[in-house]
Amino acid sequence: MRKTLIVAGFATLMGTTAMAETVGVSMALFDDNFLTVLRNGIQKYADEQGHSVQIEDAQNDVAKQLDQINNFIASGVDAIIVNPVDTSATQAMTDAAAAAGVPLVYVNRQPINLDTLPDNQAFVASNEVDSGTLETIALCDNWAAEGKTEVNVYVMQGELSNQAAVQRTQDIYDVIEAGKCKVKVNVIDQQTANWSRDQAQNLMTNWLSTGAAFDGVISNNDEMAIGAIQAMKAAGIDMATVQVGGVDATQDALAAMQAGDLDVTVFQNAAAQGSGSLDAAVKLAKGEAVEQKVWVPFELVTPANVADYLAKN
Repeated sequence: MRKTLIVAGFATLMGTTAMAETVGVSMALFDDNFLTVLRNGIQKYADEQGHSVQIEDAQNDVAKQLDQINNFIASGVDAIIVNPVDTSATQAMTDAAAAAGVPLVYVNRQPINLDTLPDNQAFVASNEVDSGTLETIALCDNWAAEGKTEVNVYVMQGELSNQAAVQRTQDIYDVIEAGKCKVKVNVIDQQTANWSRDQAQNLMTNWLSTGAAFDGVISNNDEMAIGAIQAMKAAGIDMATVQVGGVDATQDALAAMQAGDLDVTVFQNAAAQGSGSLDAAVKLAKGEAVEQKVWVPFELVTPANVADYLAKN
């Protein structure tokens, strides 16, 4: 069964289960705001449904993550959930689980082998084609509302080995090339800050040192957007004069938006991805049918509706 389900009523996936299952979970990194919400979503749903989850930190190490998966298999778990460190290195994980007959669910980060997953494997996430698209169009609308016809921007990328970073960056150019932006956008420079607030602050500081005039920053995630904001504020830049966008709608990002520093973010429902991945893993373990691609919709967040999202993460 290889179907794509666009989830409008995500609650339909969340059926209760009668038997407790044991699920091994390998997270790419514990020390990440968004992934912490996702991890908590898995744990909360497990507690509610009476399942046992063993959640481990791969510490951004591909070899460690594969070892964790092999250890889960050896320990006899009923299913495995993986938030991949490197989305281009998922084939080995798929093969290991398939050879052992253990169901596996990828969550949040799209595996490179998505279209060839075995029938007892699935992917739960949000469609990254929408994330950068919503972000970029909203920023373009803001610049147009300011009366600008042409803008110069910086683009901050996530980890280049990560499908989300690649797609969110491509979304920016797709919006520009498709004529969906109401202003002409010139990208001064784009570099990776690896999803990190600290790295983004350093990168933005370096960009500011060039003295180039710019109108905003389009970031692949909120953590990097916040790092850029910190660098700009340290340099005495009035945040009202630039537009800054991110993705994830983390609590820190929403606070930055309320403070007037962040202009656009896109809500990615980490908790729903977490609970959805566990639900899919349990159903696969019980031999039930599961859609192989489950999309949890992205939602645009701006100062106009930020209050609606304060309690969602």
